[in-house]
Amino acid sequence: MSDYAQKDLPTFFMDQLRQTKVNFERALDCKHTDFDDLYPYMNEQPQFFWYKRYVAWSELLTVVRLAEELEIEWTADFTEQQVEFIKGKVLQGKVLDHWNPEEQEEKISQLEEK
Repeated sequence: MSDYAQKDLPTFFMDQLRQTKVNFERALDCKHTDFDDLYPYMNEQPQFFWYKRYVAWSELLTVVRLAEELEIEWTADFTEQQVEFIKGKVLQGKVLDHWNPEEQEEKISQLEEK
């Protein structure tokens, strides 16, 4: 029997959500993800980073959709704003710009110091 069959479903999905959230955040920050290993020749292409973000976003939405269908609470590791972005489903510029509110506040304070 596989390890997945022995795990309880809510714990499994919370682990999957955390992994996909981290993967999406790494894609937003243009850091290495598994996707880079799939298409190493694409790293030189400017559109690669947009595509990588889209793939990570789609993965996150898929795991959330499955959790919702199984009636598993998924919002615990997300801010209210992130939950709203996910429920909106469209990867818009505001999602990219405002996903991490702490980073936004840090940028603003750095600008104010100058």
